[in-house]
Amino acid sequence: MRIDPNVSEWLNLLARWTHVFAGILWVGSTYYFTWLDGRFTEQEKAEGKAGQVWMVHSGGFYVVEKRKGLELERKLHWFRWEAALTWLSGFFLLVLLYYMGGGLIDPDVRDKFVKCFNEIGGGSLKNVFDISAHYEAFAIILSLGTLVVGWLVYDLVLHPLLGRNERLFAVVAFALVVVVAYALTGVLSGRAAYIHVGAMFGTIMVANVWMRILPAQRRMIAALREGKTPDERLAYSAKFRSKQNTFMAVPVVFTMISNHYPVATYGHEHNWLVLSAMILLGWLAAYFIRRA
Repeated sequence: MRIDPNVSEWLNLLARWTHVFAGILWVGSTYYFTWLDGRFTEQEKAEGKAGQVWMVHSGGFYVVEKRKGLELERKLHWFRWEAALTWLSGFFLLVLLYYMGGGLIDPDVRDKFVKCFNEIGGGSLKNVFDISAHYEAFAIILSLGTLVVGWLVYDLVLHPLLGRNERLFAVVAFALVVVVAYALTGVLSGRAAYIHVGAMFGTIMVANVWMRILPAQRRMIAALREGKTPDERLAYSAKFRSKQNTFMAVPVVFTMISNHYPVATYGHEHNWLVLSAMILLGWLAAYFIRRA
């Protein structure tokens, strides 16, 4: 299905505007709270307790303190809709530009993949499934599968097995990302492959917020309302996933802007290696940004 170019351009503009601004709000608040938590951690190590963080902004002075408890009569402010709006607008762009706009498939990549597919089966696979005739559907299924399977592997495999060892988690996760980057660049267009790696990260990030962080926080609040002590494991899990979101955010922004630099990025002969290297560089940058 194709859409009128003028309509597509306006939808693209409005959706991209929404996507970028919502992303600024989401990533900005994530890094702000990460920065705050870092300052409180420094105070806890130096003074044995979390004190206060003083700040100046927009002509006023602000004092923030970290608490283990909650004054139930106070209004509690949640930060969640920024993540949802960022993902929804991003997925809309994915459908508009790649599913309906023809950006998902590169004919040269497609022909190379179809040739390899048929050669592996000695031509017999073509009799079972003519992939050349259904390549667009195959690419869309791969696209959606990348988002869903990426989250499931991250959530059901990596966290239960490696969640307590951050370095090992990072090594295994990076190895899997390299595999995904290589596989996608062998099936989709280079630009689509880059965007899909970013979309996979974005999906993991928003699923972390809505399916793991927010439910954990709600259970902690419910325990406080019942006069119980919240489970510290919930706090650790929510904090750990929020921390991982700050590391994924930098590569996501790279994949968003990579379409402006086709020669250096997705159009490169070894585009999957470039993408893998830039993700690693993004993680390194996030490490220093978090400590700033």
